[in-house]
Amino acid sequence: MRLRPGPGFSRFELPGRELPEQSSTSTYYDTEDLRLAAGSITLRQCVPDEGGAAVWQLDLRRDGDRLEREWDAPDPGAGPPEDAARIVLAHTRGHPLVAVATLRTRRAGVVVEDVGVDVARVVVDAIEVVDGRGTLDEFEEIRVELAEGDSRAVRKLERRLRRAGAVDADGRPEILLALDASIGGHGAEAGDSLTAALRRNYRAILDHDPGTRLGDDPEELHDHRGAIRRLRELLRAGRPLVDRTWADGLRQALRPAGRELANVRDLDVVLADLQRQAASLPDMERAGSTDVVERVRRRRDRAQAELVAALSEPWYVSALNRLEVAVAEPRREKGGSVAKVVRKEHRRSRRLVRHLADDPADTDLHRVRKAIKRARYAAELADAARVSGMHGYAKRAKAVQDVLGEHQDAVVATEVLRSVDAELERPMAHLAVAALLGMQEARKRAARAAFPKAWRRLDDRSRSLTRET
Repeated sequence: MRLRPGPGFSRFELPGRELPEQSSTSTYYDTEDLRLAAGSITLRQCVPDEGGAAVWQLDLRRDGDRLEREWDAPDPGAGPPEDAARIVLAHTRGHPLVAVATLRTRRAGVVVEDVGVDVARVVVDAIEVVDGRGTLDEFEEIRVELAEGDSRAVRKLERRLRRAGAVDADGRPEILLALDASIGGHGAEAGDSLTAALRRNYRAILDHDPGTRLGDDPEELHDHRGAIRRLRELLRAGRPLVDRTWADGLRQALRPAGRELANVRDLDVVLADLQRQAASLPDMERAGSTDVVERVRRRRDRAQAELVAALSEPWYVSALNRLEVAVAEPRREKGGSVAKVVRKEHRRSRRLVRHLADDPADTDLHRVRKAIKRARYAAELADAARVSGMHGYAKRAKAVQDVLGEHQDAVVATEVLRSVDAELERPMAHLAVAALLGMQEARKRAARAAFPKAWRRLDDRSRSLTRET
Protein backbone atom coordinates (compact mmCIF):
# COMPACT_ATOMS: atom_id res chain seq x y z
CA MET A 1 0.00 0.00 0.00
CA ARG A 2 1.31 3.45 -0.92
CA LEU A 3 0.49 6.73 0.84
CA ARG A 4 2.14 10.14 1.04
CA PRO A 5 2.43 12.70 3.80
CA GLY A 6 -0.31 15.30 3.55
CA PRO A 7 0.26 19.01 4.32
CA GLY A 8 -0.42 18.51 8.04
CA PHE A 9 1.23 15.12 8.48
CA SER A 10 2.58 14.60 12.01
CA ARG A 11 5.22 11.95 12.48
CA PHE A 12 4.85 9.44 15.31
CA GLU A 13 6.56 6.35 16.64
CA LEU A 14 5.36 2.86 15.83
CA PRO A 15 6.00 -0.16 18.10
CA GLY A 16 8.83 -2.25 16.70
CA ARG A 17 12.45 -2.08 15.64
CA GLU A 18 13.91 0.52 13.36
CA LEU A 19 15.29 -0.46 10.00
CA PRO A 20 18.78 0.77 9.14
CA GLU A 21 18.66 3.83 6.93
CA GLN A 22 19.51 3.15 3.31
CA SER A 23 20.23 5.37 0.36
CA SER A 24 20.57 4.49 -3.29
CA THR A 25 20.57 5.99 -6.75
CA SER A 26 18.28 4.45 -9.34
CA THR A 27 18.37 5.10 -13.07
CA TYR A 28 15.02 4.30 -14.69
CA TYR A 29 14.83 2.87 -18.19
CA ASP A 30 11.87 3.04 -20.52
CA THR A 31 11.02 3.76 -24.13
CA GLU A 32 11.03 7.41 -25.08
CA ASP A 33 7.22 7.47 -25.00
CA LEU A 34 7.18 5.72 -21.57
CA ARG A 35 5.43 2.52 -22.62
CA LEU A 36 6.57 0.62 -19.52
CA ALA A 37 5.28 3.26 -17.17
CA ALA A 38 1.96 3.27 -19.03
CA GLY A 39 1.70 -0.42 -18.13
CA SER A 40 2.64 0.26 -14.47
CA ILE A 41 6.03 -1.41 -15.05
CA THR A 42 9.34 -0.03 -13.83
CA LEU A 43 12.81 -1.12 -14.87
CA ARG A 44 15.68 0.45 -13.01
CA GLN A 45 19.35 0.01 -12.26
CA CYS A 46 19.83 0.50 -8.52
CA VAL A 47 23.24 1.38 -7.09
CA PRO A 48 23.57 1.57 -3.25
CA ASP A 49 25.27 4.79 -2.18
CA GLU A 50 27.29 3.08 0.57
CA GLY A 51 28.88 0.29 -1.43
CA GLY A 52 27.22 -2.98 -2.27
CA ALA A 53 26.43 -4.56 -5.59
CA ALA A 54 24.45 -2.77 -8.26
CA VAL A 55 21.35 -4.61 -9.49
CA TRP A 56 18.71 -4.37 -12.17
CA GLN A 57 15.16 -4.48 -10.83
CA LEU A 58 12.00 -5.14 -12.83
CA ASP A 59 8.75 -4.37 -11.01
CA LEU A 60 5.46 -5.55 -12.50
CA ARG A 61 2.53 -4.08 -10.57
CA ARG A 62 -1.07 -5.07 -11.06
CA ASP A 63 -4.18 -4.81 -8.89
CA GLY A 64 -2.20 -3.96 -5.79
CA ASP A 65 0.21 -6.91 -6.19
CA ARG A 66 3.86 -6.72 -7.13
CA LEU A 67 5.92 -9.20 -9.12
CA GLU A 68 9.61 -8.44 -9.03
CA ARG A 69 12.70 -9.80 -10.76
CA GLU A 70 16.30 -8.88 -10.05
CA TRP A 71 19.57 -9.34 -11.96
CA ASP A 72 23.16 -8.52 -11.02
CA ALA A 73 24.64 -5.47 -12.74
CA PRO A 74 28.38 -6.20 -12.82
CA ASP A 75 28.88 -3.42 -15.37
CA PRO A 76 26.75 -0.42 -14.29
CA GLY A 77 27.42 1.23 -17.64
CA ALA A 78 25.81 -1.57 -19.64
CA GLY A 79 22.22 -1.52 -20.79
CA PRO A 80 19.32 -3.55 -19.37
CA PRO A 81 19.64 -7.37 -19.28
CA GLU A 82 18.32 -9.23 -22.31
CA ASP A 83 16.03 -11.29 -20.06
CA ALA A 84 14.37 -8.14 -18.74
CA ALA A 85 13.92 -6.72 -22.25
CA ARG A 86 12.36 -10.00 -23.37
CA ILE A 87 9.86 -10.03 -20.50
CA VAL A 88 8.54 -6.56 -21.41
CA LEU A 89 8.61 -7.01 -25.19
CA ALA A 90 4.82 -6.76 -25.55
CA HIS A 91 5.03 -3.26 -24.09
CA THR A 92 8.19 -1.99 -25.79
CA ARG A 93 7.56 -3.65 -29.21
CA GLY A 94 11.30 -3.49 -29.87
CA HIS A 95 11.63 0.24 -29.15
CA PRO A 96 14.99 0.83 -27.43
CA LEU A 97 15.12 1.11 -23.66
CA VAL A 98 16.89 4.32 -22.67
CA ALA A 99 17.60 6.10 -19.40
CA VAL A 100 14.70 8.49 -18.74
CA ALA A 101 15.25 9.66 -15.16
CA THR A 102 17.53 9.32 -12.14
CA LEU A 103 16.12 9.18 -8.61
CA ARG A 104 18.04 9.31 -5.35
CA THR A 105 16.16 7.63 -2.50
CA ARG A 106 16.74 7.78 1.26
CA ARG A 107 14.74 5.11 3.06
CA ALA A 108 13.95 4.87 6.78
CA GLY A 109 11.33 2.84 8.54
CA VAL A 110 10.31 0.37 11.17
CA VAL A 111 9.27 -3.28 11.38
CA VAL A 112 6.02 -3.10 13.34
CA GLU A 113 5.83 -5.83 15.99
CA ASP A 114 2.91 -7.27 17.94
CA VAL A 115 3.65 -9.78 20.72
CA GLY A 116 6.97 -10.68 19.12
CA VAL A 117 5.54 -11.11 15.61
CA ASP A 118 6.70 -8.96 12.68
CA VAL A 119 3.36 -7.62 11.47
CA ALA A 120 4.40 -5.24 8.71
CA ARG A 121 7.10 -2.90 7.46
CA VAL A 122 6.36 0.82 7.33
CA VAL A 123 8.96 2.76 5.37
CA VAL A 124 9.24 6.38 4.31
CA ASP A 125 11.07 7.09 1.06
CA ALA A 126 12.44 10.59 0.57
CA ILE A 127 12.96 10.80 -3.20
CA GLU A 128 14.93 13.38 -5.15
CA VAL A 129 14.83 13.69 -8.92
CA VAL A 130 18.35 14.59 -10.00
CA ASP A 131 20.43 15.29 -13.07
CA GLY A 132 23.98 16.49 -13.63
CA ARG A 133 23.10 19.96 -12.34
CA GLY A 134 21.51 18.93 -9.04
CA THR A 135 18.03 18.30 -7.61
CA LEU A 136 15.13 18.96 -9.95
CA ASP A 137 12.27 17.89 -7.68
CA GLU A 138 11.60 15.96 -4.47
CA PHE A 139 8.69 14.12 -2.86
CA GLU A 140 7.98 11.54 -0.16
CA GLU A 141 6.12 8.23 -0.14
CA ILE A 142 4.98 6.01 2.71
CA ARG A 143 4.82 2.28 2.06
CA VAL A 144 3.13 -0.33 4.24
CA GLU A 145 4.21 -3.87 3.34
CA LEU A 146 2.77 -7.00 4.95
CA ALA A 147 5.25 -9.20 6.85
CA GLU A 148 3.85 -12.02 9.03
CA GLY A 149 0.62 -10.25 9.94
CA ASP A 150 -2.64 -10.22 8.03
CA SER A 151 -4.61 -7.68 6.04
CA ARG A 152 -6.40 -6.46 9.18
CA ALA A 153 -3.08 -5.38 10.67
CA VAL A 154 -2.26 -3.43 7.51
CA ARG A 155 -5.67 -1.73 7.54
CA LYS A 156 -5.13 -0.78 11.20
CA LEU A 157 -1.79 0.80 10.36
CA GLU A 158 -3.35 2.59 7.40
CA ARG A 159 -6.06 4.10 9.61
CA ARG A 160 -3.45 5.33 12.07
CA LEU A 161 -1.34 6.88 9.32
CA ARG A 162 -4.38 8.60 7.84
CA ARG A 163 -5.33 10.03 11.23
CA ALA A 164 -1.82 11.48 11.36
CA GLY A 165 -2.38 13.21 8.01
CA ALA A 166 -1.27 10.69 5.39
CA VAL A 167 -3.26 10.76 2.14
CA ASP A 168 -3.51 8.56 -0.94
CA ALA A 169 -0.42 8.41 -3.08
CA ASP A 170 -0.62 9.78 -6.58
CA GLY A 171 -1.02 6.26 -7.96
CA ARG A 172 1.45 6.72 -10.77
CA PRO A 173 4.77 4.81 -10.81
CA GLU A 174 7.72 6.74 -9.42
CA ILE A 175 9.04 7.42 -12.90
CA LEU A 176 5.85 9.26 -13.90
CA LEU A 177 5.91 11.24 -10.67
CA ALA A 178 9.50 12.18 -11.39
CA LEU A 179 8.70 13.31 -14.91
CA ASP A 180 5.29 14.71 -13.93
CA ALA A 181 3.86 12.70 -16.82
CA SER A 182 0.46 11.17 -17.30
CA ILE A 183 -0.12 7.61 -18.44
CA GLY A 184 -1.13 7.47 -22.09
CA GLY A 185 -3.65 5.01 -23.47
CA HIS A 186 -5.62 4.67 -20.24
CA GLY A 187 -8.15 7.42 -20.65
CA ALA A 188 -11.88 7.10 -20.25
CA GLU A 189 -13.34 4.25 -22.19
CA ALA A 190 -15.57 5.02 -25.10
CA GLY A 191 -19.25 5.04 -24.37
CA ASP A 192 -20.20 2.06 -26.57
CA SER A 193 -19.84 -1.42 -25.13
CA LEU A 194 -17.85 -2.95 -28.01
CA THR A 195 -15.13 -0.30 -28.03
CA ALA A 196 -14.86 -0.46 -24.24
CA ALA A 197 -14.59 -4.26 -24.31
CA LEU A 198 -11.96 -4.23 -27.06
CA ARG A 199 -9.81 -1.76 -25.13
CA ARG A 200 -10.26 -3.62 -21.86
CA ASN A 201 -9.12 -6.92 -23.36
CA TYR A 202 -6.23 -5.29 -25.21
CA ARG A 203 -4.97 -3.95 -21.88
CA ALA A 204 -5.43 -7.40 -20.33
CA ILE A 205 -3.20 -8.90 -23.04
CA LEU A 206 -0.46 -6.41 -22.18
CA ASP A 207 -0.95 -6.88 -18.42
CA HIS A 208 -0.58 -10.66 -18.53
CA ASP A 209 2.04 -11.03 -21.26
CA PRO A 210 5.01 -10.57 -18.88
CA GLY A 211 3.63 -13.18 -16.47
CA THR A 212 3.19 -15.61 -19.37
CA ARG A 213 6.84 -15.16 -20.32
CA LEU A 214 8.01 -15.68 -16.72
CA GLY A 215 6.02 -18.91 -16.53
CA ASP A 216 5.70 -18.95 -12.72
CA ASP A 217 1.94 -18.59 -12.42
CA PRO A 218 -0.34 -20.63 -14.74
CA GLU A 219 -3.15 -18.13 -14.14
CA GLU A 220 -1.16 -15.41 -15.89
CA LEU A 221 -1.07 -17.48 -19.05
CA HIS A 222 -4.73 -18.43 -18.57
CA ASP A 223 -5.76 -14.76 -18.38
CA HIS A 224 -3.48 -13.84 -21.30
CA ARG A 225 -5.06 -16.53 -23.47
CA GLY A 226 -8.54 -15.60 -22.26
CA ALA A 227 -8.06 -11.96 -23.24
CA ILE A 228 -6.95 -12.91 -26.76
CA ARG A 229 -9.76 -15.44 -27.16
CA ARG A 230 -12.38 -13.02 -25.87
CA LEU A 231 -11.10 -10.21 -28.08
CA ARG A 232 -11.31 -12.45 -31.16
CA GLU A 233 -14.85 -13.50 -30.26
CA LEU A 234 -15.87 -9.89 -29.62
CA LEU A 235 -14.67 -8.98 -33.10
CA ARG A 236 -16.77 -11.84 -34.49
CA ALA A 237 -19.85 -10.96 -32.44
CA GLY A 238 -19.47 -7.29 -33.26
CA ARG A 239 -19.38 -7.77 -37.04
CA PRO A 240 -22.68 -5.90 -37.53
CA LEU A 241 -21.14 -2.88 -35.78
CA VAL A 242 -17.72 -2.74 -37.46
CA ASP A 243 -16.08 -3.08 -40.84
CA ARG A 244 -16.09 -6.86 -41.36
CA THR A 245 -12.87 -7.04 -43.39
CA TRP A 246 -11.10 -4.99 -40.71
CA ALA A 247 -12.43 -7.20 -37.89
CA ASP A 248 -11.65 -10.48 -39.64
CA GLY A 249 -8.11 -9.29 -40.38
CA LEU A 250 -7.51 -8.60 -36.70
CA ARG A 251 -8.97 -11.96 -35.71
CA GLN A 252 -6.65 -13.70 -38.14
CA ALA A 253 -3.62 -11.78 -36.86
CA LEU A 254 -4.35 -12.88 -33.28
CA ARG A 255 -5.11 -16.50 -34.09
CA PRO A 256 -1.49 -17.83 -33.95
CA ALA A 257 -0.98 -16.31 -30.50
CA GLY A 258 -4.15 -17.94 -29.23
CA ARG A 259 -3.04 -21.29 -30.62
CA GLU A 260 0.43 -21.05 -29.03
CA LEU A 261 -1.03 -20.11 -25.66
CA ALA A 262 -3.60 -22.91 -25.85
CA ASN A 263 -0.85 -25.53 -26.26
CA VAL A 264 0.65 -24.62 -22.90
CA ARG A 265 -2.66 -23.94 -21.18
CA ASP A 266 -3.93 -27.42 -22.07
CA LEU A 267 -0.87 -28.96 -20.42
CA ASP A 268 -1.31 -26.72 -17.35
CA VAL A 269 -4.88 -27.99 -16.95
CA VAL A 270 -3.87 -31.62 -17.50
CA LEU A 271 -1.01 -31.32 -15.02
CA ALA A 272 -3.20 -29.81 -12.31
CA ASP A 273 -5.92 -32.43 -12.86
CA LEU A 274 -3.47 -35.35 -12.80
CA GLN A 275 -1.85 -34.14 -9.59
CA ARG A 276 -5.24 -33.86 -7.93
CA GLN A 277 -6.51 -37.21 -9.23
CA ALA A 278 -3.29 -39.07 -8.40
CA ALA A 279 -3.76 -38.28 -4.71
CA SER A 280 -6.81 -40.56 -4.63
CA LEU A 281 -5.16 -43.56 -6.31
CA PRO A 282 -4.24 -46.77 -4.44
CA ASP A 283 -0.68 -46.89 -3.11
CA MET A 284 0.97 -48.68 -6.05
CA GLU A 285 -0.73 -46.58 -8.73
CA ARG A 286 -0.07 -43.40 -6.75
CA ALA A 287 3.64 -44.26 -6.61
CA GLY A 288 3.65 -44.83 -10.37
CA SER A 289 1.83 -41.57 -10.99
CA THR A 290 4.95 -39.58 -10.09
CA ASP A 291 6.53 -40.78 -13.35
CA VAL A 292 3.41 -39.75 -15.27
CA VAL A 293 3.26 -36.29 -13.72
CA GLU A 294 6.98 -35.75 -14.31
CA ARG A 295 6.64 -36.63 -18.00
CA VAL A 296 3.76 -34.20 -18.42
CA ARG A 297 5.71 -31.50 -16.56
CA ARG A 298 8.64 -31.92 -18.95
CA ARG A 299 6.31 -31.51 -21.88
CA ARG A 300 4.88 -28.40 -20.31
CA ASP A 301 8.37 -26.94 -19.80
CA ARG A 302 9.28 -27.58 -23.44
CA ALA A 303 6.00 -26.06 -24.59
CA GLN A 304 6.62 -23.01 -22.36
CA ALA A 305 10.05 -22.44 -23.95
CA GLU A 306 8.52 -22.75 -27.43
CA LEU A 307 5.76 -20.31 -26.45
CA VAL A 308 8.17 -17.64 -25.21
CA ALA A 309 10.18 -17.99 -28.42
CA ALA A 310 7.02 -17.65 -30.51
CA LEU A 311 5.86 -14.56 -28.62
CA SER A 312 9.23 -12.94 -29.34
CA GLU A 313 8.85 -13.28 -33.10
CA PRO A 314 7.96 -10.33 -35.37
CA TRP A 315 4.45 -11.63 -36.19
CA TYR A 316 3.36 -11.27 -32.55
CA VAL A 317 4.79 -7.77 -32.20
CA SER A 318 3.11 -6.83 -35.49
CA ALA A 319 -0.24 -8.19 -34.24
CA LEU A 320 0.02 -6.09 -31.07
CA ASN A 321 0.86 -3.00 -33.11
CA ARG A 322 -2.18 -3.56 -35.31
CA LEU A 323 -4.33 -4.11 -32.26
CA GLU A 324 -3.11 -0.93 -30.55
CA VAL A 325 -4.17 1.14 -33.54
CA ALA A 326 -7.42 -0.77 -33.98
CA VAL A 327 -8.74 -0.38 -30.43
CA ALA A 328 -7.86 3.32 -30.43
CA GLU A 329 -10.07 3.93 -33.46
CA PRO A 330 -12.32 0.96 -34.33
CA ARG A 331 -13.76 1.05 -37.84
CA ARG A 332 -17.42 1.34 -36.97
CA GLU A 333 -20.46 0.67 -39.13
CA LYS A 334 -24.01 1.86 -38.44
CA GLY A 335 -27.26 0.00 -38.14
CA GLY A 336 -26.12 -3.45 -36.98
CA SER A 337 -27.72 -5.55 -34.25
CA VAL A 338 -25.72 -7.74 -31.86
CA ALA A 339 -29.00 -9.27 -30.65
CA LYS A 340 -29.43 -10.77 -34.11
CA VAL A 341 -25.94 -12.25 -33.82
CA VAL A 342 -26.94 -13.99 -30.57
CA ARG A 343 -30.00 -15.53 -32.22
CA LYS A 344 -27.98 -16.56 -35.28
CA GLU A 345 -25.25 -18.21 -33.18
CA HIS A 346 -27.84 -19.98 -31.07
CA ARG A 347 -29.65 -21.32 -34.12
CA ARG A 348 -26.31 -22.68 -35.33
CA SER A 349 -25.77 -24.34 -31.93
CA ARG A 350 -29.28 -25.82 -32.08
CA ARG A 351 -28.63 -27.35 -35.51
CA LEU A 352 -25.42 -28.93 -34.25
CA VAL A 353 -27.18 -30.36 -31.20
CA ARG A 354 -30.04 -31.78 -33.28
CA HIS A 355 -27.57 -33.60 -35.49
CA LEU A 356 -25.70 -35.20 -32.59
CA ALA A 357 -25.75 -38.99 -32.58
CA ASP A 358 -27.05 -40.89 -29.56
CA ASP A 359 -23.42 -41.40 -28.57
CA PRO A 360 -21.80 -38.34 -30.13
CA ALA A 361 -18.15 -38.17 -31.06
CA ASP A 362 -15.88 -36.11 -28.85
CA THR A 363 -15.18 -33.77 -31.76
CA ASP A 364 -18.89 -33.13 -32.31
CA LEU A 365 -19.40 -32.12 -28.68
CA HIS A 366 -16.38 -29.85 -28.89
CA ARG A 367 -17.89 -28.21 -31.98
CA VAL A 368 -21.11 -27.58 -30.04
CA ARG A 369 -19.12 -26.07 -27.19
CA LYS A 370 -17.37 -23.60 -29.50
CA ALA A 371 -20.68 -22.57 -31.08
CA ILE A 372 -22.26 -21.94 -27.67
CA LYS A 373 -19.19 -20.00 -26.59
CA ARG A 374 -19.64 -17.66 -29.54
CA ALA A 375 -23.29 -17.15 -28.68
CA ARG A 376 -22.35 -16.44 -25.07
CA TYR A 377 -19.77 -13.78 -25.96
CA ALA A 378 -22.26 -12.12 -28.30
CA ALA A 379 -24.85 -12.15 -25.50
CA GLU A 380 -22.40 -10.58 -23.06
CA LEU A 381 -21.72 -7.83 -25.57
CA ALA A 382 -25.45 -7.28 -26.07
CA ASP A 383 -25.98 -7.30 -22.30
CA ALA A 384 -23.36 -4.57 -21.90
CA ALA A 385 -25.40 -2.56 -24.41
CA ARG A 386 -28.46 -3.10 -22.16
CA VAL A 387 -30.32 -5.44 -24.51
CA SER A 388 -33.09 -7.09 -22.52
CA GLY A 389 -32.78 -10.77 -21.63
CA MET A 390 -29.13 -11.19 -22.58
CA HIS A 391 -27.73 -11.52 -19.06
CA GLY A 392 -29.76 -14.62 -18.31
CA TYR A 393 -28.92 -16.17 -21.66
CA ALA A 394 -25.19 -15.58 -21.18
CA LYS A 395 -25.34 -17.13 -17.72
CA ARG A 396 -27.01 -20.30 -19.01
CA ALA A 397 -24.66 -20.46 -21.99
CA LYS A 398 -21.71 -20.38 -19.61
CA ALA A 399 -23.23 -23.30 -17.68
CA VAL A 400 -23.38 -25.39 -20.86
CA GLN A 401 -19.89 -24.27 -21.83
CA ASP A 402 -18.58 -25.36 -18.41
CA VAL A 403 -20.16 -28.82 -18.76
CA LEU A 404 -18.70 -29.36 -22.20
CA GLY A 405 -15.42 -27.78 -21.07
CA GLU A 406 -15.11 -30.49 -18.43
CA HIS A 407 -15.69 -33.05 -21.17
CA GLN A 408 -13.04 -31.48 -23.41
CA ASP A 409 -10.52 -31.34 -20.53
CA ALA A 410 -11.01 -35.09 -20.09
CA VAL A 411 -10.55 -35.64 -23.84
CA VAL A 412 -7.27 -33.70 -23.85
CA ALA A 413 -6.05 -35.48 -20.71
CA THR A 414 -6.82 -38.83 -22.34
CA GLU A 415 -4.75 -37.91 -25.40
CA VAL A 416 -1.82 -36.79 -23.25
CA LEU A 417 -1.95 -39.90 -21.04
CA ARG A 418 -1.97 -42.27 -23.99
CA SER A 419 1.00 -40.56 -25.61
CA VAL A 420 2.92 -40.44 -22.31
CA ASP A 421 2.24 -44.13 -21.67
CA ALA A 422 4.52 -45.09 -24.55
CA GLU A 423 7.43 -43.25 -22.88
CA LEU A 424 7.13 -44.87 -19.44
CA GLU A 425 9.30 -47.72 -18.19
CA ARG A 426 8.15 -48.80 -14.74
CA PRO A 427 5.17 -51.21 -14.63
CA MET A 428 3.57 -49.27 -11.81
CA ALA A 429 3.62 -46.15 -14.01
CA HIS A 430 1.59 -48.00 -16.65
CA LEU A 431 -0.84 -49.05 -13.90
CA ALA A 432 -1.16 -45.39 -12.93
CA VAL A 433 -1.93 -44.42 -16.53
CA ALA A 434 -4.64 -47.07 -16.72
CA ALA A 435 -6.24 -45.81 -13.51
CA LEU A 436 -6.05 -42.19 -14.60
CA LEU A 437 -7.56 -43.04 -17.98
CA GLY A 438 -10.46 -44.61 -16.13
CA MET A 439 -10.98 -41.35 -14.28
CA GLN A 440 -11.07 -39.42 -17.56
CA GLU A 441 -13.73 -41.77 -18.92
CA ALA A 442 -15.79 -41.20 -15.78
CA ARG A 443 -15.47 -37.42 -16.25
CA LYS A 444 -16.63 -37.70 -19.84
CA ARG A 445 -19.64 -39.82 -18.88
CA ALA A 446 -20.65 -37.36 -16.15
CA ALA A 447 -20.36 -34.40 -18.55
CA ARG A 448 -22.36 -36.18 -21.25
CA ALA A 449 -25.06 -36.99 -18.69
CA ALA A 450 -25.23 -33.34 -17.54
CA PHE A 451 -25.27 -31.82 -21.02
CA PRO A 452 -28.92 -32.44 -22.09
CA LYS A 453 -30.41 -30.68 -19.08
CA ALA A 454 -28.03 -27.73 -19.35
CA TRP A 455 -28.78 -27.45 -23.07
CA ARG A 456 -32.56 -27.52 -22.56
CA ARG A 457 -32.35 -24.67 -20.06
CA LEU A 458 -30.34 -22.62 -22.54
CA ASP A 459 -32.58 -23.46 -25.47
CA ASP A 460 -35.67 -22.56 -23.46
CA ARG A 461 -34.08 -19.21 -22.64
CA SER A 462 -33.32 -18.58 -26.30
CA ARG A 463 -37.01 -18.85 -27.19
CA SER A 464 -37.88 -16.03 -24.81
CA LEU A 465 -35.01 -14.02 -26.29
CA THR A 466 -36.69 -14.18 -29.67
CA ARG A 467 -39.77 -12.52 -28.22
CA GLU A 468 -37.88 -9.88 -26.26
CA THR A 469 -35.40 -8.60 -28.86
